[in-house]
Amino acid sequence: MEMKEFSIKIPKEMSVYLAIDDDRTELQRNAMMLYPYIKNLTISHGRAAEILGISKWELITLYDNMGLAYLDQDISEIMADVRTYKMLRRV
Repeated sequence: MEMKEFSIKIPKEMSVYLAIDDDRTELQRNAMMLYPYIKNLTISHGRAAEILGISKWELITLYDNMGLAYLDQDISEIMADVRTYKMLRRV
């Protein structure tokens, strides 16, 4: 994967946490930079995974290990989906 250096402004105290010393930390940092764009539906998990050079499943697992769920529906939304499925299945 081709990489590009990019400069961003951060609080001085953050710089110690951005010192990348391994590929896994770099992948996590880059995935977290993409997460807001997934959350606001600008890009999909699949597109973010392509950008990062990993599979969609690997990205979902990475986010899960960081405490970010793939599905963020509450129980009422899930139950509405189940009702819709059951209704459509009868047709």
